[in-house]
Amino acid sequence: MKNNRLPRVGRALFADASASTIGSIFGTSTTTAYVESTSGVAVGGRTGLTAVFTGLFFALALFFSPLLDVITNEVTAPALIIVGVMMATALRHIDWAKMEIAIPVFFTVVTMPLTYSIATGIALGFVLYPLTMVVKGRGKELHPLMYLLFIVFILYLGFLSH
Repeated sequence: MKNNRLPRVGRALFADASASTIGSIFGTSTTTAYVESTSGVAVGGRTGLTAVFTGLFFALALFFSPLLDVITNEVTAPALIIVGVMMATALRHIDWAKMEIAIPVFFTVVTMPLTYSIATGIALGFVLYPLTMVVKGRGKELHPLMYLLFIVFILYLGFLSH
């Protein structure tokens, strides 16, 4: 972050979106760079070289994937708990005193484990955030794209129920 702004954010988001698109074409689960990038930064990585090594280690891990069939879900649970805790630390930055922010965040976070779907939680957040902002009288502060996403996620949640 420089002056409270993320430099070259467009390039980072493009890379993340490209990875998700290409991953879905090949039938993988949705890919994202969040946890890997956060882990790299947490241990001192500040350049793209950290991401290169992370990618190389993931590629190396592919050769060991047959061994993963032997390891059960119970063995991987501690790692998932640690990742969950690392992700939850970001919640401390939420302004919980502002209900128009707190309500969508709360329902987003709670919906993910209850539905076993990150996508459903995020969709609900994209629906509730514009609603709470409009109810609070802050609807003009939202970018028009937020209203478009509101409609898209209403449709998404509607199709999910069928």
